[in-house]
Amino acid sequence: MVHPPPNRKDAPAVTEVEITEPTAVNAGIEFYDLDAVQLQSAPLRARRVIVRLDVVTVVYHSTNLRIRTRTTIDPGLVAYVAFGPQTHGTVNGLPVRSGMMLSVNSSTECIFVAEAGYESLAFLVSEKEFREHLAARHRDVDFHMPQSIEPLKVPPEAVSALFDWGKRLVDLAARQPSLFNDGERERKAVEVELLETLLATLDDSEAFETTREDRTRQAHGLIVRKAEDYVLSRAGEHVSLSDLCRVTAASERTLQSAFQEVVGLTPLAFLTRVRLHKVREALLAESHRTATVSEVALRWGFWHFGDFSRAYKSCFGELPSDTLRRAPGER
Repeated sequence: MVHPPPNRKDAPAVTEVEITEPTAVNAGIEFYDLDAVQLQSAPLRARRVIVRLDVVTVVYHSTNLRIRTRTTIDPGLVAYVAFGPQTHGTVNGLPVRSGMMLSVNSSTECIFVAEAGYESLAFLVSEKEFREHLAARHRDVDFHMPQSIEPLKVPPEAVSALFDWGKRLVDLAARQPSLFNDGERERKAVEVELLETLLATLDDSEAFETTREDRTRQAHGLIVRKAEDYVLSRAGEHVSLSDLCRVTAASERTLQSAFQEVVGLTPLAFLTRVRLHKVREALLAESHRTATVSEVALRWGFWHFGDFSRAYKSCFGELPSDTLRRAPGER
């Protein structure tokens, strides 16, 4: 899917969203695709603030629960990501934490597993205009654009300073959105300072050298991804551990270890949650006049309706029939 670049003219400069529905996390974002699965059975309270400038868009995320997201930014963009002081989690299996920075190109899917207390700031930049900016400074030859998702080795104090700068911007924009929605001069002034701060941080960056443990974690992240993709491609079919071992080329012990390390759940527990989220997404999109809970449940491989209803309520705090009956305006 291709969207307009970050400086889309028909969107307000500032949007703030409190997210309580995991299947709706992609709503209101015009520059990347996002899918989420909450990994704990408790009410979700996540927050997103977007500040759209001209060349750069700043996106802040936080969550109160462990959550898995799959994110791909749109063509023509690059992203630089910094993390808050309480952040713990993984990206494509590699640990992320405060003081760490990522650079991401538009063709790479990023699978984040964020623990409670997670905060991130993503600086999304138009690659074309960023290159022009670098060329004007005669830095286009020595500057490395990301080819995939690349952890950067940056002094932690520099990353923390960048995060703090971005968080102050986000907090100001959330408190006084009119400063940015109505003030073109203010947006330009902020963007100039932002680009200078970002480039100064990247000046100190080096390629991140992964350890053997890091590479093992990345391999485990790939196992989880392959297993999830396999289950999603076979929505209504029964999938066994033997199937998952075969498609991931992993032993049962390795499969179990990978899932526990990456998402903190057994393979079947996690993949059941993935399917429950797909059921909820479908129920919220359907009408009780055009679909039944049992039809949607069967579509995603749930045939024992009593067990399904209990699992659904444990995950989302309501019965699937309540979700289906909800008025469209409340969805």
